[in-house]
Amino acid sequence: MSTQAAGSFGPLQTAGPLVVWVVVMAFVFIECAVIIGLFLPGDSMLITAGIVMATHASGTGHIWALSVGAMVAAIAGNQVGYMIGHRTGSTLVARKNGKYLNTKNLHKVNLLLEKHGFWAVLVARWIPWVRTLCPLVAGAAKMDHRKYTIASTLGAIIWAPVLLLIGFYFGSFIEGIPWLMPFVLISMIVLLVVGTGLGIWQYRKEMARPEESIEVEEVVE
Repeated sequence: MSTQAAGSFGPLQTAGPLVVWVVVMAFVFIECAVIIGLFLPGDSMLITAGIVMATHASGTGHIWALSVGAMVAAIAGNQVGYMIGHRTGSTLVARKNGKYLNTKNLHKVNLLLEKHGFWAVLVARWIPWVRTLCPLVAGAAKMDHRKYTIASTLGAIIWAPVLLLIGFYFGSFIEGIPWLMPFVLISMIVLLVVGTGLGIWQYRKEMARPEESIEVEEVVE
């Protein structure tokens, strides 16, 4: 990394990759496991984390390890989400006129799982709100756990690591442009912080809406 760019981000250099590890693992697990994940900027967080890692001397080693860690966190989060849905039963609670957690979206995910099963779980990784609702609905709909686990694991392999590496190699590329790296990094971090703040606010607003129930159809394959 250039001296100018490194000097511009002293706090990031001092904090080290540990901060990135904590943020990535927490965000990925939460987004894949519980409802608040619907409102977190998961994709942009992974790309930002990759860019930040590119600013560290030890970034190359860490980014590959973090890719594996993020994959494991995604798999674990999906298993937790599935178990929550399974224990909740076939009746899920939505929010009336909710932005994401509404009966319409839960029904859409249920239909996707009924029609496409394995492939729906696999593709769900790349659709933010579906990514969080899919484990919950799959568990409630009693989707075959073995098929679900294989699909969610494959999805994790081609989601978190891919976005982290895209951010890392993009960051490595723009390192050679001293004025561009600070601009990109500051912009991404500001957007991530603002997006997280707005997401938490939206989550609290959503949870304050009246409850309504939806009966999930069992997924038979």
